Amino acid sequence: MEVRKPIWSTSSFVLYVGGLTVLGASAGAIRYLSSQYGDAALVAWTLVPLVVLFAIAHGFRARGESIPAGLFIVADLVVWIIFLAALLEWWGWFPDDDEGSPFAGWHWALWLMLVVAIATAFVDLRQFRFPLLVVFPTVLTWFLVVDVLSGGGDWAAVLTLVIGLVYLAIGTQVDAGPQRPYGFWVHVVSALLIGGALLQWWNSSDADWALVAATGLVFVGIARATGRSSWAVLGIAGFLAATVRFVIEWTDLSGFPFFTGEGGIRGWVPPLVFGIVGLFFVLLGLWARERQEEPAA
Repeated sequence: MEVRKPIWSTSSFVLYVGGLTVLGASAGAIRYLSSQYGDAALVAWTLVPLVVLFAIAHGFRARGESIPAGLFIVADLVVWIIFLAALLEWWGWFPDDDEGSPFAGWHWALWLMLVVAIATAFVDLRQFRFPLLVVFPTVLTWFLVVDVLSGGGDWAAVLTLVIGLVYLAIGTQVDAGPQRPYGFWVHVVSALLIGGALLQWWNSSDADWALVAATGLVFVGIARATGRSSWAVLGIAGFLAATVRFVIEWTDLSGFPFFTGEGGIRGWVPPLVFGIVGLFFVLLGLWARERQEEPAA
C-alpha cells in the first residue's frame, strides 16, 4: 500500500488541531482521574479513552479518511503507552523518580513496556500508513537503547549521538524509495538527537557556543544535501541561540537594575549583530536554493 503524505491545507490544518486537541483532552482526563482514584481504578479508567479512540480511528480508516484516522490512532497510541505505565505503577514495577537520571538503574519492566509500545507502533504504522507514527518507534527505540546501555551522563550523550547518526543514514535511505513521507520524521528525530547530544557537551563557554553556531551551519548543509528543511530549521535555531548568547555578553547587561556590577549597556550591539546575522541567513538561503529546490516533505 502506498504511503499517503498529508498535504498542508486548511482542511489538514484544522484536522491536525482537532486531533491534537482530542489528544490533549484525553491526557488531561487521565491526569484528573489519576488524582481522584487509586492505581487500579486508573488502569480501568484509562481503558475508556483507549477503546473509544481506537474505534474512532478504525472507523475513519474504513471510510478512507487517512488523516483523521492517523491522528486518532496517534492519540490512541499515546493513551496505550499511558495505560501500560499505569499498569506497571499498579503492579509496583514502575521505576522510582528519585534515581537522579531517567537512565539510571535497572528498568527491566520499563524495557518490556517500551518493546510492547514499539511493536504496537509498527502494527499501527503498517495498518494506517500515517507518517507521524514514525516518531514513536524512533524515539522509544532511542530511549530503550540508551537506558539499557548507559546510566546517563556523557555515555548517554555518546549513544544519543550515534543513534542520531544512524537515523540520518536510515532517513536518507528511506527518502530514496516509495516510502519517502516516512523519512521526514526520521530526519526530525535524527536532528534533535544529534543536536541534543552536542548541547549536552557544548553549553557553557564561548568556545562551546561557537561550536553550536558552526554545527548549525553543518545542519543547513545537511538540509541542502538531503532536501529536508527540518535540518535547516533546527540548524538556524542553534545558530540563533548562540547569537543570543554572544549578544547578551557583548551588550553588557550589568546596567540593568536586576544585574549587579559596573558598566553601561552597549545598545548598538544587538541591532548590529542581528542585522549581520540576518544578511548572512539571506546569503545562506540563496546558497541552499542555488544547489537545488528542496522537495516537499
